[in-house]
Amino acid sequence: MSTLESVFWHVLGYAAMPTIFVMGFIGVAVVSLAVLSKWDKDQ
Repeated sequence: MSTLESVFWHVLGYAAMPTIFVMGFIGVAVVSLAVLSKWDKDQ
């Protein structure tokens, strides 16, 4: 494996975990806001 490939896979590996964490956080926030706003309108 060339140096470029090695660097590419290291960057990809280190970027994957925070990306998954942030996307999960944003997903939960959006769903929570949607549920709360719908629940608020029903009352």
